[in-house]
Amino acid sequence: MGEILKEGDKYMNLIVRGVNYTPSEETDEFLEKKLQKLDFAKEYIHDLELVLTRLNAGQGYHVDAHVHFAWGTRKAIGVDCYELYDGILGMIDKVAKLVRREKGKVTDNKGGDSLDQPELYEDEDDIE
Repeated sequence: MGEILKEGDKYMNLIVRGVNYTPSEETDEFLEKKLQKLDFAKEYIHDLELVLTRLNAGQGYHVDAHVHFAWGTRKAIGVDCYELYDGILGMIDKVAKLVRREKGKVTDNKGGDSLDQPELYEDEDDIE
């Protein structure tokens, strides 16, 4: 599954690959459904690569996500799990949290320092 999700001018390149595991159509459908949680982040994420690794027999899975943001930052996160779908759900939640945190950092940096901003008062009695 390697597709480009488009919404107007907003896009996110999605790459899903397996190591010791071949993602099935059911897994692709599950991912497509659960990635709707990241619809708010399509304008912030340039590339999202998910790597589904099957560990030794009986050991479960390791799910990695490599996120490349539109402003150039790259982050990698991972989840270990026994059930693949539980790992995918956990990873999507972590990616959503990561996007919110990184977007907050970028917004804070662009907003300028509050010391440089003039103070605004609601009425004249607040002015000393």
